Amino acid sequence: MDIFSYASQFSALIFIIFVITVSPGPDFVITVRNSIMHGRKAGIYSAFGIAASIWVHVGYSIAGLALIISQSITLFSIIKYLGAAYLIYIGYKTFTSKSLVDINASCVENEKFSAFEAFKMGFVSNVLNPKTTILFFSIFTQLITANTPIWVQLSFGALISLVHLVWFMAVGCLFSTEILVSKFYKFKKGIERFMGALLVGFGLKIVLSKD
Repeated sequence: MDIFSYASQFSALIFIIFVITVSPGPDFVITVRNSIMHGRKAGIYSAFGIAASIWVHVGYSIAGLALIISQSITLFSIIKYLGAAYLIYIGYKTFTSKSLVDINASCVENEKFSAFEAFKMGFVSNVLNPKTTILFFSIFTQLITANTPIWVQLSFGALISLVHLVWFMAVGCLFSTEILVSKFYKFKKGIERFMGALLVGFGLKIVLSKD
């Protein structure tokens, strides 16, 4: 069967993924945080981290582990609380970070924040997000059957990863533009605290969630 046989599934997937991806969540806040605090490069590498983590979800979904995770209170709880703890940790660090004095100090901080660190933050944020696990379980049970070829399943994964990459790269580029950074710079401490509080809030929401 050719790709046109799965046109309806791809159409449904594009709509679902677009709506979910552009909805503000931890990945969005972390990308904005890294872009404003550390520059465009950090925002873009965060986007690559998020896109790469999608393949972890694709991998365990294709292997049939999504069903096991969704039905195991213990496994799901481990993912849930690890993800919440990470968001709270990053949020706390952001909230309590020292305010920068001038542009030169900002440049020094940007140098200390490596591309790997930005990539890791994006990757861990998404891979430990229990909502993403639920999303993949839904997609791979509603749109995929036992007869769906592996290349179609991998194509679904590639599409999901690409949408995440393009969207969060756009977010990273937007929030690292000179005009926005210059306007936000004098309110930097307040913005850092706001983003830190948001991340902590997302973490607490996950902890308190009954899902």
